Amino acid sequence: MGLLDKDIDMIVELRKLLIGEPLATTHIVHEKLSKTKALAVFSSDPLSSVAYATEEILIVLVMAGTAALHLSMPIAIGIAALLTIVVTSYHQTIQAYPSGGGAYIVAKDNLGTIAGLTAGAALLVDYVLTVSVSVAAGVAAITSAVPSLIGYRVPLAIFFIAFVTLANLRGVRESSNIFALPTYIFVVSILLMTSVGWFKHLFYGPGPVLTVEAPAPAQGLTTFLVLRAFASGCAALTGVEAISNGVPAFRPPESRNANITLTWMAAISVTMFIGITSLAHLYGIIPHEGETVVSQIARNVFGGGLLYYLVQGATAMILILAANTSYQDFPRLASIMARDRFMPRQFANLGDRLVFSNGIILLAVFSCLLIVAFDGLTHALIPLYAVGVFLSFTLSQSGMVVRSLRLRGEGWRRRASISAVGALASCTVMFVFAVVKFKDGAWIVVLLIPTLVLILSAIHRHYKFLASELTLTGFERPRQVRHIVLVPVADVHRGVVNALEYAKSICADVRAVYVDVGVEATRRMRELWKRWHPDVPLVVLESPYRSILEPLIDYIDEVKAEEKLDWVTVLLPEFVPPHWWQHLLHNQTALLIKGALLFKRGVIVTSVPYHIKSGDTNRPKQ
Repeated sequence: MGLLDKDIDMIVELRKLLIGEPLATTHIVHEKLSKTKALAVFSSDPLSSVAYATEEILIVLVMAGTAALHLSMPIAIGIAALLTIVVTSYHQTIQAYPSGGGAYIVAKDNLGTIAGLTAGAALLVDYVLTVSVSVAAGVAAITSAVPSLIGYRVPLAIFFIAFVTLANLRGVRESSNIFALPTYIFVVSILLMTSVGWFKHLFYGPGPVLTVEAPAPAQGLTTFLVLRAFASGCAALTGVEAISNGVPAFRPPESRNANITLTWMAAISVTMFIGITSLAHLYGIIPHEGETVVSQIARNVFGGGLLYYLVQGATAMILILAANTSYQDFPRLASIMARDRFMPRQFANLGDRLVFSNGIILLAVFSCLLIVAFDGLTHALIPLYAVGVFLSFTLSQSGMVVRSLRLRGEGWRRRASISAVGALASCTVMFVFAVVKFKDGAWIVVLLIPTLVLILSAIHRHYKFLASELTLTGFERPRQVRHIVLVPVADVHRGVVNALEYAKSICADVRAVYVDVGVEATRRMRELWKRWHPDVPLVVLESPYRSILEPLIDYIDEVKAEEKLDWVTVLLPEFVPPHWWQHLLHNQTALLIKGALLFKRGVIVTSVPYHIKSGDTNRPKQ
């Protein structure tokens, strides 16, 4: 075994160590999730959203002064009602579309291809932003407890994205094992904080409030400001569509188990969201940069002891691991869209661990870029976040209305009414968010989603064109073709000898091509050629400007036209050094030739590698 083989084996072993042994396709049935694990995998995003949804409401309301903060509870109750309506509609989606796909499939099936692509593009953007926002919020929870780490929030965020990516590349079952415990610790810690906070308030009075001084009012309290606070707080709804997108990942009966898990998720989310908002109201919490609202509540309830750090640690973990919801749904949605030929085919392929690895890696790359671009700040990313979320909600709910009106099954009026209310509320939130956050960054998503729709449509047109060009319908078998083999050479060595022998085995007309870049070098080349390959013609091309590519391409065009050839095969001798890095020490002429000839019709480029063993320095005497 050569050193290159050892290098490859080492890389393979490292890959197995990081993501595990490859799994057989038949093993996919064992990768299905139970309801308890699925709750952690698919609900970590909506469950974690409550950690910053209340803060988003308070940030808007405090602009009108502390007197406006009492509106946080009515707004939270309204958001909880909207979440209930949206979840009820998604129950219907799961029953109607058990194959998954969520808003993309619903919109495409009921509202048309453009609506489906719009929903798909919105979801893809949403999933990338979910990873960025969740990880940024998780890092903010860490830096609230340890302020000295604030300057390292971007490297920390990238590290956590890499961790979640690696965990998901190991497979659905393994990632669920990793993420289940932190999810349930978070739920228990928030419910414990809520219970203790209310208990202390009811039986011991409000006590001292540990918060900051209120800022001066920046504007008056208006209906538009309340709507803006409502829209900002609707961050609590992010991720509720995840279960409907991933129904096939559940154990049978898939639809029933998915619906039960969706109900659990909604009940827990509403309870935690109302609990956090009510405690923020009771303790007069005022949002400020440097410490999250949840951190302030925990300090008021528990002081600075162990339970405070438990809440902060659990919040940080769930916010970081909430990205896992996107890691489940982005690759799955990309695979469905790739199956429909709206995304590159590579995204439809299962990896070694029975997950859509290409989608997972792409999601990680885009998320890291966003973290760097926005300096890892949650509030800077939130304006980009909600437009795509509520656009997909609106299209999904509207699609279910159309479906109910079209099929008119039992109870269709009730189903259509629920979906219609959800669509109207989601659309209202989307427009409010798009308007009030447009200058803060929402314009990026407003432009990005139509751009993505155009790109996805272009991909689909390409695949349709390709299919029409490759179809055998009406195709006649080709006649016997006329071709020659050209072997570009720069020297005479073992790799050239092997390449010429291979060339003579596939064609009777073989010619070596040498580009003249110097009189002395050309004279030496002619002498060597007469000694080693007198049976193969050597064509010497003039190159006054020392270019290799231009004379070669001109000669190929000339020969093909003059001899009326169907094909010209350009066969490239290449030697392969023992180690990959040794390639950097040699000219990449073969690579340049491949790139230049790739798009020329009627030209085939083939490489004949000659593998050099370590220490093999013997050469034929010349």
